[in-house]
Amino acid sequence: MGARTTRVLRMAVVLAAALEASTASALDKGAAAPQFDLPGKDGTVQLAKFQGRLVYVDFWASWCGPCRQSFPWMNEMQARYGARGLQVVGVNLDAKSDDARRFLAETPARFTIAFDPAGATPRAYGIKGMPSSVLVGPDGKVLYEHAGFKEADRAQLEQVIQKALGGAK
Repeated sequence: MGARTTRVLRMAVVLAAALEASTASALDKGAAAPQFDLPGKDGTVQLAKFQGRLVYVDFWASWCGPCRQSFPWMNEMQARYGARGLQVVGVNLDAKSDDARRFLAETPARFTIAFDPAGATPRAYGIKGMPSSVLVGPDGKVLYEHAGFKEADRAQLEQVIQKALGGAK
């Protein structure tokens, strides 16, 4: 292979990496959050129904270890900030609803649960792993995205919620 071909290949690799990095976050802050209409534990769940509220959309699955840690925290956030305008929505991605229901029996959710076994919603949001969450403002626009969940994330995530609620009417 000649020196020119090697340079062209290196440039192609650099461009591909730059393109991948630019799409790592599928939703830009301030972009409209993709709408969804999903079956839920207690009826249909539509993002549009929460217009005017701060919505913490969490993508989870029964096999996700960190999801078991995030549920008690989300229950706490819903209880603490629900009256101020926060709505937590957990979108389950299990292919079998029985797996999700077993998880929920062991780890109850005191917030809205939706089911998306086809995975269309996380694709629309550009979700790469679980759990992942997106904070959607009262105007329906993305305020914040977060991937993963560990104990150390709790304070930072709550601070983001508090700040967003400070501006919410």
